Amino acid sequence: MGCVHGKCCTRYPSSTDSDAREVGPYSDVHNKHILTERSLELVPVPSHNYNLEYSVLTQRGYYPDSPDKENQDSYCIRTQLQGNPSVHFFGVFDGHGQFGSQCSTFVKDRLVQLLADDPLLLDDPGKTYNSAFLSTNYELHCSEIDDTMSGTTAITVLVIGDTLYVANAGDSRAVIAVKNGNRIVAEDLSNDQTPFRKDEYERVKVCGARVLSVDQVGGLKDPNVQAWGDEESQGGDPPRLWVQNGMYPGTAFTRSVGDSTAERIGVVADPEVSTVQLTPNHLFFVVASDGVFEFLSSQAVVNMAARYADPRDACAAIAGESYKLWLEHENRTDDITIVIVHIKDFSNVGGSGRDPINGTNTRPAGPRIGKGVSDISATSGSEIFHSVRSEFSESQLPHRHVVSTNRSPAIVVPSPTLQGPGQVKDP
Repeated sequence: MGCVHGKCCTRYPSSTDSDAREVGPYSDVHNKHILTERSLELVPVPSHNYNLEYSVLTQRGYYPDSPDKENQDSYCIRTQLQGNPSVHFFGVFDGHGQFGSQCSTFVKDRLVQLLADDPLLLDDPGKTYNSAFLSTNYELHCSEIDDTMSGTTAITVLVIGDTLYVANAGDSRAVIAVKNGNRIVAEDLSNDQTPFRKDEYERVKVCGARVLSVDQVGGLKDPNVQAWGDEESQGGDPPRLWVQNGMYPGTAFTRSVGDSTAERIGVVADPEVSTVQLTPNHLFFVVASDGVFEFLSSQAVVNMAARYADPRDACAAIAGESYKLWLEHENRTDDITIVIVHIKDFSNVGGSGRDPINGTNTRPAGPRIGKGVSDISATSGSEIFHSVRSEFSESQLPHRHVVSTNRSPAIVVPSPTLQGPGQVKDP
């Protein structure tokens, strides 16, 4: 959820968009997917002898009052960062405000380039991440883009060998699926930075922000009574940030890149960085804009993704369900972008023994000693996805429709309940 003025603009990255998605020489490009018109990509992580199989889908929002409004979301997938075959980057950038498209595009380009250019990236990923976010924010302020009331959130995952480094600024989200016995459990890799969080609420209040819902700032509800509940149960009137004597900027997040006006009342570009070391229990991770998570919980997204062996099918299903839920609750939808990355053939004892920094062999030559692949890793991948899918009836699977691809190479939406521009009827 962006600023109170709503989403504004962006573009559809095409399958040949080398700026948005750079595919290394090891990538295995399969046939285009019938629903998303996207290729399924496969990139190895040779330092630990496993593969990442991924796909991405971006869906323009439906705005009945602005049928031609652009998609403000951008994404960036860069494999083999710094020329290292075991370092890969996945990011989603959710622009907002009048120049949200320009902001998200600028940030997705500059952030990954700053990471790629920093010689300390592999020595201290967390410090490098923080520096890259702050430098990108400064460069956006200094650019020709007007970011006084525009900006972008950023959720990114950097894979270095067997470790995920997750950096987040805003309310988009990354989540990982973990096999726990016969269940697949969603574990958040990031925490949404909104006024619902007590620590973020108190931080921006100290910086001078008024934190009120739209009804409160408009005088319809008592501004002295904190009436909003928690983020999961809150309806369409969340707490937002306002200057002391004005009805702006109205951001529903407490961190972002850009938003120079909101910066004066505590909205910062400093990311929160978390680290996860992969195990055979980790099946896949999802990086998505808040258009996905507005009405779907992390567990619901993981449940849906786990029903499909092909991440392209999962992207299409989740985007379609998100779009449908938006129209059930509101008369519009948000832009929706989702990246799903399957972790394939990972084993604690299956690594190549190569140092992820310089590629040198760190394991003595000779026979491998160990217990072999565990039962969990032996049943990972498609077997788990098929077994989970069988636990759901077909009636529980999302109903999807495809909009003519002459409008976009990646539009997959359900039938809206209201007819209007950009909508389709059930066949």
